[in-house]
Amino acid sequence: MNKNYYAILMAGGVGSRFWPVSTQDFPKQFHDMLGTGDTLIQKTFNRLSKLIPKENIFILTNKRYNDLVFEQLPEVTKRQVVLEPAMRNTAPCILYAALKIQKENEDAVMIVAPSDHWIEDEDAFTQNVQDAFDFCSNSNTLMTLGIQPTFPNTGYGYIEFDKSSEKAIKSVHQFREKPDYETAKAFLDQGNFLWNAGIFIWSVSSVIDAFKKNQDKLYELFEKGIEVYNTDFEDDFIRDNYSKAENISVDYAIMEASDNVFVLPATFDWNDLGTWGSLYDKLEKDKQANAVVNAKTLTEDASGNMIRTSSDKVVVVDGLKDYIIVDKEEVLLIFPKTKEQDIKKVLQKVKDTYGEHYG
Repeated sequence: MNKNYYAILMAGGVGSRFWPVSTQDFPKQFHDMLGTGDTLIQKTFNRLSKLIPKENIFILTNKRYNDLVFEQLPEVTKRQVVLEPAMRNTAPCILYAALKIQKENEDAVMIVAPSDHWIEDEDAFTQNVQDAFDFCSNSNTLMTLGIQPTFPNTGYGYIEFDKSSEKAIKSVHQFREKPDYETAKAFLDQGNFLWNAGIFIWSVSSVIDAFKKNQDKLYELFEKGIEVYNTDFEDDFIRDNYSKAENISVDYAIMEASDNVFVLPATFDWNDLGTWGSLYDKLEKDKQANAVVNAKTLTEDASGNMIRTSSDKVVVVDGLKDYIIVDKEEVLLIFPKTKEQDIKKVLQKVKDTYGEHYG
């Protein structure tokens, strides 16, 4: 394996739309959401390790998940776990990790990948990442893997690329915010729009140059710590300075502000597993199109439901269609799939009414 290949595995999110299974103390990336025997972070780590040396895969997460990371990925070392002492979105933690990696290996090429996505064709994923690494190793570029849209989804951002190019890797014209339905339909009709999956590839020098050019204050903040990165004094510096960073995504910070951005249309199936409905789409269904995880069911006039319990509980459902039914210890959720985006709001109401303990 190429010792210059690195990965940053993003594992700090809460996944609140998967409540009540995903909570602040135990978010979805640490759950076996699809009943495969592996948690999402384990699946992602194993997928990346097909191309990248295991010791070069860094886990970026919140300090409250430190123990969960070591419990589920016992092969990683303390060096590989980069802890955020405060929630500051993706740009600060990516810059911080990039500076650590550059100090270790200035020739590094790296992928930034979410820990909670589902990718079925892992060989195609590995080949796409290899192609992107080859491209970024020889040029000062920022790259992303774009997902071929299968329907006019209004829940994703889009990447508009140069449709005149015959090459596999396309120049990015612009990033577009989550559209309304009619705009999303127009994007698909034009044929040069991809879903933004939040998977980025670049050389460590290219991404740090992009921060230096477009986010000078953020760069100056983290550049002050270069002397102590990868030493025993790093934790003190980060504890004292990390919370001073602006709360900003890497998309806003550098991708949308740079003119050297390219996209490779992915050849693998992808699902961001962002909601119970997206999980339902990936699971096998019974004859009534119910998706069932960890439950024994008796259903009558019940179809299109997402049913999950924590331990093979018997669930009897009669007369419900297209509902999310999730039983977890102290919480039972029965909620229409059509309103799944509102689960975040419901979670907040539950916490306000009954206490943070339930979230």
